[in-house]
Amino acid sequence: MAIELLMPALSPTMEEGTLAKWLVKEGDQVNSGDVIAEIETDKATMEFEAVDEGVIGKITVPEGTEGVKVNAQIAILLEEGEDASAMDSVGASAPAAPAEAAAEKSEAPKQAEAADASPAPAAPVAASGERIFASPLARRIAAQKGLDLSQLKGSGPKGRIVKADVEAATAAPKAEASAAAPQKTSAPAAAAPSGPSAQAVAKMYEGRSFEEIKLDGMRKTIAARLSEAKQTVPHFYLRRDIKLDALLKFRSQLNKQLEARGVKLSVNDFIIKAVAVALQQVPEANAVWAGDRVLQMKASDVAVAVAIEGGLFTPVLQDSDMKSLSALSTEMKDLASRARDRKLAPHEYQGGSFAISNLGMFGIDNFDAIVNPPHAGILAVGAGKKQPIVGEDGELTVATVMSVTMSVDHRVIDGAVGANLLNAIVDNLENPVAMLA
Repeated sequence: MAIELLMPALSPTMEEGTLAKWLVKEGDQVNSGDVIAEIETDKATMEFEAVDEGVIGKITVPEGTEGVKVNAQIAILLEEGEDASAMDSVGASAPAAPAEAAAEKSEAPKQAEAADASPAPAAPVAASGERIFASPLARRIAAQKGLDLSQLKGSGPKGRIVKADVEAATAAPKAEASAAAPQKTSAPAAAAPSGPSAQAVAKMYEGRSFEEIKLDGMRKTIAARLSEAKQTVPHFYLRRDIKLDALLKFRSQLNKQLEARGVKLSVNDFIIKAVAVALQQVPEANAVWAGDRVLQMKASDVAVAVAIEGGLFTPVLQDSDMKSLSALSTEMKDLASRARDRKLAPHEYQGGSFAISNLGMFGIDNFDAIVNPPHAGILAVGAGKKQPIVGEDGELTVATVMSVTMSVDHRVIDGAVGANLLNAIVDNLENPVAMLA
């Protein structure tokens, strides 16, 4: 039986993608594990590997096509001994991503007309996270009968569940999700933005010279997520000034010692470490919002915003509290480099409980950052500048001072807990030797 190749979900939040490039053509033999296409998500360009082996019978979505929905058919794979006539059995489920790329639909058997009238459910996934291979018609019939496909054994090629398998099965309740894993709850829909339409705005500037820039997937996602975050996350803000003189002196000493190893520590490396240690010192702040509950994390997984062309990534440094400054520095440089090339894997930029956004390197004195759900907070870091201060014994002196603002999700962290966390971060940065002890 011919096998549909479907647009994969390359991240938990992916709903559609761009089929950037085909690495095979019709008639090519492919084996399981072969990379057959490159797919652009809102965050990165990912390789798409074949799961089955066979011959590419038809490519139904050409390369360069944008807005291809997850689980839409992108190609048809013929198994050994099959010819083009085998594609008729899957033609009815061909996607129709953009209209210009839609494949022609073949007629379905009469006995399946009622089932074909409704769209196929999304490709099912077992409790273990593995994808269940089933034909679109089998998925539709299973949905109508209330069957859990993970409980069925497929009789098709390589265990694929087909129409006969679900017609022969008796409806059974779906397996309950593990109690250990919190159920994903939908966030309340963000209010529709009020404001003039694109046409109305363009009309305002009629006669003026401008360039219209098309939004790519990343920019659309950033706009949607940050709009939702600002509307649904109850932010509050805490501010502190940090004296950096002791840190700068200590950093200079360490860099001299690390020079032979080719390691050069930045102030940002110390900030990452200070935040990671502070999350262990104030464990109730090391948490994330999970819809109907709070997940208190054990490890300090710190996300760091990295600006790239057209948007930003927040790669996550896992177990930051357990790593040395030199290890954090090396890992951060690697993640930032690959982020700029859009080569990060989803697990490298998803997760974390707290984020850092540093615009001090651009000369910004201070700013307020937006919390990136499900994180509980984000530290906005400004530039360190020399300025007059009053010393401990009342004398006027000069110090290098850095302003930071911590944006906090009040659903997760209350004011006193947030204050304790920020105070711990400040203390770690002003006493860096003690932080590493």
